[in-house]
Parts: sequence; C-alpha cells; structure tokens
Amino acid sequence: MANLGLVTIWFNKKIAEPLLEILRRGAEPKLLAFSAAVGFTIGLFPICGTTVILSGLAIASLGSHCHAPTVMLINLIATPVELSLMVPFLRFGEYVTGGPHFPLTSDALKKVLTLQASQEVLLSIAHALLGWLVAAPFIFAAVYILSLPLFKVLVHKFSKGPSSPKRPLSPSDVRLKICLQEGGQDDMDELEECLL
Repeated sequence: MANLGLVTIWFNKKIAEPLLEILRRGAEPKLLAFSAAVGFTIGLFPICGTTVILSGLAIASLGSHCHAPTVMLINLIATPVELSLMVPFLRFGEYVTGGPHFPLTSDALKKVLTLQASQEVLLSIAHALLGWLVAAPFIFAAVYILSLPLFKVLVHKFSKGPSSPKRPLSPSDVRLKICLQEGGQDDMDELEECLL
C-alpha cells in the first residue's frame, strides 16, 4: 500500500503538476498537440536512453514551432510504451525487409550489453529502427489527431488567459499604450492620471 502512495506522489510531481502548469500558461492547442505528437513519436524510438537526446535535438531544430516542456513531458510518458513496443518494431522491421526472424534470448541481450554484439544482433537493431521509422509518421498523425481536441478542451478549462497571443487589447491597455506613445511619461503620477 505504501508503494501505491509513492507512485501517486511521483505521478503528481512528474506528470500531473507539470501538465497543469503547461495548460495554465495558455499555450495554443495546435502547438501543444504538435509538441505532444513529436514527444510521443520520438519517445517510442526503440533504442533506450536516446529519446531524451533526440527530443532535445528536435526541440532545438523546431525552435518556436514546438513547446519544449510538452515534448519532454510526453517523452517521459511514452517510456513504458517504448519498452513494450521494442519487439513489435523489431518484428515489423523484419517483415518489411523480409529478413530472418531474430530469436530473442538472454544471451543476445548479454552480448549487446557487453558490446560483444554479433552481426545478427546489429541487424536486429537495424530492423527495429526500420520498423519504428516506417510506423513513426502514422504514430505522429494519430497522436496529433487525437490530442488536438483534447488540448482544445483542456486549455480552455485550465488557462488563466486567452489561448491566443493575438488577443484584443483591453481599454486600459489601449490607454496605457497611448500614454506611453505620447512620450516622456517618467513620472508615475502623470502615468496614473493618464490611465484614470
């Protein structure tokens, strides 16, 4: 029972609270859906330990076209799915190439971990990468299509402000802008009078 409490604390700290913070900041739902699709697709990359680096490279190359915290959070969420899809990616890659069926044994895993991998093991890794590469566009599209309506609802529900950075100016914002453009408003009293 204590383990369940630890899992709940970990889930709240690492998943729920960061997700709520992302939603409260009011990012665009399309940007969040795109970022979730990038993070999930890269998070399924079939070589353990490389997904964080690949996500960082994707964030660096996409720049403002993705939301970095969302990419990294969804990458973390994808980890258990990544582990469960390694063998299906391997088998799919073997199917695509028509290659031989690689027997998954503990001996093969030991050889990979001790860097004594044979050509068959390296070929199986290449098959898994090929399986992921062929499936990645479909995974990306599915995650984007499924998460876009979800993010639209969640951003609307949890956002503190409008989700668009091009929101209309309020009357007080317009007055402030006019006062500042009229120039020389160094004194706070003059600025207050202008706004009132």
